[in-house]
Amino acid sequence: MLVLFIVCFFLSMGYAALMVAYRYGWEEQPGFRLGKAQPRTRITVVIPARNEEANIGSCISSLLAQNYPKELLEIIVVSDHSTDHTIDVVEAFDVPNVRCLDLKDYLQPGEQIVAYKKKALSVAIAQSNGTLIVTTDADCTSPVWWLKNIAALYEAEDPVMIVAPVSFTSNGTMVETFQAVDFMSMQGITGAVHQLKMGSMSNGANLAFSRQAFDEVGGYEGIDHLASGDDYLLMVKLQQRYPGRISYLKSRDAIVTTPPQPGWRSFLRQRIRWASKSGKYDDGKMTAMLAFVYVYNLAYLVLAVLGLFVPFAWGVAALMLLLKVISELYYLQPVAAFFGRERLLRFYPLYQPLHIAYIIAAGLMGMAGKYQWKGRSVS
Repeated sequence: MLVLFIVCFFLSMGYAALMVAYRYGWEEQPGFRLGKAQPRTRITVVIPARNEEANIGSCISSLLAQNYPKELLEIIVVSDHSTDHTIDVVEAFDVPNVRCLDLKDYLQPGEQIVAYKKKALSVAIAQSNGTLIVTTDADCTSPVWWLKNIAALYEAEDPVMIVAPVSFTSNGTMVETFQAVDFMSMQGITGAVHQLKMGSMSNGANLAFSRQAFDEVGGYEGIDHLASGDDYLLMVKLQQRYPGRISYLKSRDAIVTTPPQPGWRSFLRQRIRWASKSGKYDDGKMTAMLAFVYVYNLAYLVLAVLGLFVPFAWGVAALMLLLKVISELYYLQPVAAFFGRERLLRFYPLYQPLHIAYIIAAGLMGMAGKYQWKGRSVS
């Protein structure tokens, strides 16, 4: 029993230290300021879409409103076996720099694929004329200075990949507010680990990479047997080939917004999908960090069950939880200020049971590698 409590003590101290490190990394991550130089980079924005007729119009409209030279901008939407009017919505724009491809037209008869999104991205990139590929999702919208910031960083630092921030919208309901806070925390960690060189994190909703570098590492070859991970796994390939040439774009003008999942079931499925790519590639630092966080949260479940027989265990869990809340809020304050979401932290302590439960459940089911997504059963 004493050994367990000692383990819990060191887990708590380690977790609190991790939160302090995240805050330090986030604050040390330099902000990017857009200069007055005019962009000269040809950009192709690639948008995989599956049954997105309700969202794709807003996404393209926000791209056409970009403060970016139209002659340097190409937009390619790839319909991934959509059964709705996604293609019709895209084609209705009828502008020269917007194209819609149908993934079915680029598959061989009887071709079996697992990673539909990677295939859609590969098809679009092969058809593109951009020097810099920018990926986003069909339900995302972007601020008018988004692409100009990406191009300016690319031209200033010559990275092979640029990771940029994403924010969830929230309608005030519990399920959406919880996701907005949780996702904001992950976005802050993304910026922090890049600065601290603690691992690799990214999000395909706001990602840019060199077309040349993509081709030189073979694109998604070698990782196309995994349904998820088009962003993270490509990043690891690029990091291995081009060490130190991945940049993080810390700019409020580069925040892409996207809606959270509408309910708890779809939220859990999304997190299982994200968890399924963990440990699938050679990134020891990130794997170790995720494993530590998982074990730390699992300790709460162990203490909760043990408390049925030794009530003192519940007291230990309560003290651990208090330290967890304090350390996480310490980390989150500057992150929330950057995203303009400070008000979301008011009820943060109340979300802790949900946070612990979903990490345990998503981690366990993610390791199994089976989940439902976009109407498909994935394993």
